[in-house]
Amino acid sequence: MKNFEELVELKPQDSIYERQEGVAYAEFKKYTYYSRTAERNTNINVLLPVDYTEEKKYPVLYILHGFWDSEDWMARPEVSLNIMLANLQAQGFAKEMIIVLPYIFCNKELERCTGMDLVNANSYDNFINDLVLDVKPFVEKTFSVATGRENTAVTGFSMGGKEALFISFARPDLFGYVGAACPAPGLVEIPGSALHPGQIQEEELAYPADLKPAVVFVTSSKADGVVGPAPKSYIDMMTKNGTAHIWHLLEDTWHDHTSVKPHLYNYLRMIFK
Repeated sequence: MKNFEELVELKPQDSIYERQEGVAYAEFKKYTYYSRTAERNTNINVLLPVDYTEEKKYPVLYILHGFWDSEDWMARPEVSLNIMLANLQAQGFAKEMIIVLPYIFCNKELERCTGMDLVNANSYDNFINDLVLDVKPFVEKTFSVATGRENTAVTGFSMGGKEALFISFARPDLFGYVGAACPAPGLVEIPGSALHPGQIQEEELAYPADLKPAVVFVTSSKADGVVGPAPKSYIDMMTKNGTAHIWHLLEDTWHDHTSVKPHLYNYLRMIFK
């Protein structure tokens, strides 16, 4: 796995999250595709490069939202994702890319999350099917995309972080770059918890020798009482399994955009290089 020794804990001094004179900023645009997994039309937000052209092929980063949230969470001004990316690109620290924010709650009967229970948790776990069947094909058909795992990255926050890890272990052929910010519990079984029967076994937190991601980057916070010890437990399991990774432990951020922003700032500088 690639080395990265320039992790930044909090906001950089050059105001990377603020609009700068002379830098052009793209905006997220909402699209709709038909999800065969949920059996309904589903919204998706896409950020294209400012100078997007069909004559070029662009790598794609998929970012997955958390429990209760939607495809709009990462596009909010509080996250400043489009501003951060443009500033990093202007400084030569990030590559041109397409960013995709899907809606990851997939249930044929329920259109939105209704509670923190197994039915709803399984609806998020079901997103892997939507991703493979319809989300990626829609993106690759609609936009000028550089295909292949070396041109495809995934990350997410909370439940989305857990799903990003799960998808990467279940389908290592899809993503060459993997991230997770404050990943939620439930990737592996939590004994005695009906809500967390586990998606995979502990020994499955590993990649085939020929499909190891270039980057596996997990961010967590000491002050995050929502996901508890889950991120550290995943780190310990990956370490035990010999799965190369980078773990960034934040000191004073919370289970919100304050952890997501430094995660994305670091991750955007790692991928597609």
